[in-house]
Amino acid sequence: MSDNGSKQHKRVFSGVQPSGNLTIGNYLGALKQWAREQHNFESFFCVVDLHAITVPYDPADLRAKTREVAALYLACGIDPDISTVFVQSHVRAHSELTWLLNGITPLGWLNRMTQFKDKAAKQQADSVSTGLLDYPVLMAADILLYQTDAVPVGDDQRQHLELTRDVAQRFNHMFGETFTIPAAMIPPSGARIKGLDDPTAKMSKSITDSEYHAVYLLDPPNRIKKKIMRAVTDSGREIAFSDDPERAGVNNLLEIFQAFQGGTKEEVEAHFANARGYGDLKKEVVEVVTEGLKPIQQKYAELTTDAGYIDNLLADHAARAAEVANPTLELVQERMGFLKARR
Repeated sequence: MSDNGSKQHKRVFSGVQPSGNLTIGNYLGALKQWAREQHNFESFFCVVDLHAITVPYDPADLRAKTREVAALYLACGIDPDISTVFVQSHVRAHSELTWLLNGITPLGWLNRMTQFKDKAAKQQADSVSTGLLDYPVLMAADILLYQTDAVPVGDDQRQHLELTRDVAQRFNHMFGETFTIPAAMIPPSGARIKGLDDPTAKMSKSITDSEYHAVYLLDPPNRIKKKIMRAVTDSGREIAFSDDPERAGVNNLLEIFQAFQGGTKEEVEAHFANARGYGDLKKEVVEVVTEGLKPIQQKYAELTTDAGYIDNLLADHAARAAEVANPTLELVQERMGFLKARR
């Protein structure tokens, strides 16, 4: 059986890859929500470094970005006293459960994953890693290890979460009730921040051809201003929310403003009723983004002053995570018929 009955609160699990640079899209769509919801759930927030090696990467960069992402979790409001912040590879049960779940996951399920098709299409056919295909099974192991009730996800991860649910249900049917079936937790706003250079595409933390695509959480004020002032708009003048694809740029800027400033759409539109044009809109977006990121950047600087603080915290929290993950792994091994090792 799952251990739902022994949990004091429902559990949340989520994670971000330590690749690229975290953006305001990551903050508004994920980290800000995590910080808010951690008080309502038993929360596990993971730096998913094993996922980052499914595409070509630099080892030194992976190591540095793992620390950076962990520090940004804390800087964005994740409280290490009430949430567990850890690195995926530091809890070996993630890798072990992935292999066990591979044994019951049909290959056809993985071949249907659109994210695999999209990423594989960008590489030479003979260089696509097995890990890229198996990425959703690792994600399933991440989530199921903690008997997770809810997973904060964006639209791009919905299909992977559905596969996680399918894998859990298949395992429970084959071997008896073992895993909690997780549900998606979709943030009410700020989840769909688009690229400044291409407001029809999600803002990505991956390195793109354009230096004006995204505002990164650690961008200095002059870079924030330069990027936002270069944001794509249209030839009109009306500053209002719109579903019209032709007005996607202005809509994106308004959503960024609303996410940082607060207020309803009507209040935001009223605020800009007397604006002289898109230049005024961009200047105000620059201001709210700069001010919104200032405390995050200050906290990040404080956290990284002591070189050993993040590493020590991650070690402590990996042990905390393992206390939850290891019993699940042992239960799975028992249910699947593995002989228990003598200690």
